Amino acid sequence: MRVPTGSPAPASGAPAPAPELLAPPELNATAWARASSRLLAKLLAEFAYEEVLEPVPVEDADVDKNGDEEGGPDRYALRLDDGTTLTFRARRGAYGSWRVAPDSIAHEGRPLTDPFDLLVRARGLLRLDGATLGHLIRELSATLAADTRLDHTALTVNELADLPYAELEGHQTGHPWLVLNKGRIGFSASDTARWAPEARRPARLPWIAVSNRLAAYRGVPGLETPDLLYARELDPEVRAAFRTALSARGHAPDDYLLLPVHPWQWDEILLPLYAPAVATGEIVPLPADGDLRLPQQSVRTFLNTSRPDRHTVKLPLSVLNTLVWRGLPTERTLAAPAVTSWVHGLRDTDPFLRDECRVILLGEVASVTVEHPLYDRLPEVPYQYKELLGAIWREPLGLPPGERARTLAALLHTDPAGRAFVAELVERSGLAPVDWLQHLFTALLPPLLHFLYRYGTVFSPHGENAIVVYDADDVPVRLAIKDFVDDVNISAHPLPEHATLPDDVRGVLLTEEPGFLTQFIHSGLFVGVFRYLAPLCEEQLGVLERDFWTLVRAEVLRHQARFPELKERFELFDLLTPRIERLCLNRNRLHLDGYRDRSERPHAAVHGTVPNPLA
Repeated sequence: MRVPTGSPAPASGAPAPAPELLAPPELNATAWARASSRLLAKLLAEFAYEEVLEPVPVEDADVDKNGDEEGGPDRYALRLDDGTTLTFRARRGAYGSWRVAPDSIAHEGRPLTDPFDLLVRARGLLRLDGATLGHLIRELSATLAADTRLDHTALTVNELADLPYAELEGHQTGHPWLVLNKGRIGFSASDTARWAPEARRPARLPWIAVSNRLAAYRGVPGLETPDLLYARELDPEVRAAFRTALSARGHAPDDYLLLPVHPWQWDEILLPLYAPAVATGEIVPLPADGDLRLPQQSVRTFLNTSRPDRHTVKLPLSVLNTLVWRGLPTERTLAAPAVTSWVHGLRDTDPFLRDECRVILLGEVASVTVEHPLYDRLPEVPYQYKELLGAIWREPLGLPPGERARTLAALLHTDPAGRAFVAELVERSGLAPVDWLQHLFTALLPPLLHFLYRYGTVFSPHGENAIVVYDADDVPVRLAIKDFVDDVNISAHPLPEHATLPDDVRGVLLTEEPGFLTQFIHSGLFVGVFRYLAPLCEEQLGVLERDFWTLVRAEVLRHQARFPELKERFELFDLLTPRIERLCLNRNRLHLDGYRDRSERPHAAVHGTVPNPLA
């Protein structure tokens, strides 16, 4: 985003001052090579997992005589478009996963660290068309630039373990499965330096007032009216200033709804596309409130660091990142508080969830949606134009003294010395690694399994949505979960527990057949997090990978034994089937949706099956 500097404009006809060009200090050859090598290994591993690439054991490959000829079960080869050969060492793991050693990658016997070189040499093998390849290179470059910045400011896991929840988020490295996890198409370099989570720059968000003719409010019980929300979110003097600003422009303040906006979204998207509404006064820009907020890993979500008791706010951001435009769909934003009320009701009336698991459901308790006068009436236009303006307020994570929280994704983090965050927490706990993992699985799995089996309802418990709550000794004790309206799915198979589902909730929640509903736990948690955590635990904690999965299976069986009356549900929602469908995230970008506009949000691709380590 180009932000005015505040300096006076040059006199008419006078030349503008020459801009000063600066390069960030982390963009140097050594840092770039280190990040590139790491990302190349990830690219090979994830593309091989999704069978976009199919490396073969080197003893079965027709390896060029100039290539690496050492055999062994952990050495693999890949024939490229020009007939040359890439070799590398990899360890195979659960779900058919790959763990590639970055320092083992060689092309024709010479070390290779450049993922761009591989893309160019394998573009035919990868079946990339020109448009996809062009955008792919851009996303890859942006991701690498972000990685070098993270490396430049990296802390040890000992230091990270002492950070508060909101600050720790700015040190995370992004989605472990998606190779292009920080592409952020739409952001310039200066936008990234200002608004990306790794920038760790708190900001005051400006607000706007929108006429009730365009905007609608929804809230859970206790926040039924917008005034109840604003009384908690805005200081009295700020609310008074907003009302005065509206009155001074000749508007009746009670005819408007208030919401914060992302400054980038206002400058790049809203002011151009809502210009008629701004011109007529249906949208009125207001100053920022006084609170500092930090962007989280989703980029569009802000935690209030000035007043942690105030809500987290989720704002639309028309940036393409991790498969989708990061907007807020109007229909789902409108329904968010109703979804929260229903999910909260399930927990609050269930003694197991409420009293034994003590699961925390960070509800989306209020929302403002704003129509676009044209786009919202045109179903055929790209979905990015129907997610432009709105806000969702989510409950803050308030914990009693003696407890602290970190996203599940943090466990996968390794510091510059190669030490894993999970190893640091296990050491701090004083527990044996197997015992600590048992506590982790007991905190995470029972509430997720109970929602699945008892209520035919799943969350998407990936690394950012699932939050682990620890005691004072860094032992996992319970689960917090977030992102309901986007990531809660229910069984398409009718269940009596769905009889109380309100129509507005039923109409917006996605439904899946029972055989696929379990994928949200498999792909979100087991494939999306544990597939990476298990080898880390073997390497750094001495817990064999097979023992890791034995502990996970035992927790599932323990839960089933606790509720024998749900035996039919265990069979209906079978987590222990011998094979599961392979969901693919990178394949979607490469082969299905690419970078084309479409009227509906894309979903993960399905390609073949993989063995289930829980079977």
